[in-house]
Amino acid sequence: MEEKILPKHIAIIMDGNRRWVKQRGLETKLGHKEGAETLKKIAKYANNIGIKYLTVYAFSTENWKRTEEEVGALMALLKMYVDDFLKDSNLENIRINILGDISRLDKGLQKSIENAIVRTKNNTGLTLNIAFNYGGRDEITKAIRKIAKKAQDGEIAINDIDEQKVSDNLYTAGQPEPDLLIRPGGEKRISNYLLWQLAYTEFIFLDKYWPDFSERDLDEAIEVFENRNRKFGGK
Repeated sequence: MEEKILPKHIAIIMDGNRRWVKQRGLETKLGHKEGAETLKKIAKYANNIGIKYLTVYAFSTENWKRTEEEVGALMALLKMYVDDFLKDSNLENIRINILGDISRLDKGLQKSIENAIVRTKNNTGLTLNIAFNYGGRDEITKAIRKIAKKAQDGEIAINDIDEQKVSDNLYTAGQPEPDLLIRPGGEKRISNYLLWQLAYTEFIFLDKYWPDFSERDLDEAIEVFENRNRKFGGK
């Protein structure tokens, strides 16, 4: 039997929570709650089948424009699920990591995030990157500032700045770039997500909303990925 070619790193844009509840006449916060349950399910499944990195887009730098009520609900939900997921993640051997600027978040949420990172840092299974208060352009801008400061301080020369140097100053430093991006929800754009890292990533767009995304959907996306001919700019 031919061995499966699993992607090492899968990125997901968890889209469609609000449209999912609108179809059902429910409150917006219930869509985000159901979406968080889907994340737990998919993260555990990805870990079980041998995926090493899963990066999910939970809250963008642009999402602050949403209503105060919805933003507050998302913040409360993240805290609850980081705390809750932490109880299982040690058993599941999942390592939790956050991509984004958490300094704008309230102190209680920051503490929960920091606790989750510290408590799971030695786990050796799936690395679950949660992109929260994250924007691709913001990430690249912050990387440029770090590199410029090092150049200004004489730590590096201008000619030392190359693509690897940029990668080393992103939130994903030390991780492989995503092999596969999955976006449920019917939209066909990347929405300021991992702009640097997605240069040679395979994209799959699905019409179903994130709360309905299942383990079988992940399996099917991986099957599609296995049949793609990845050229990385070559013939």
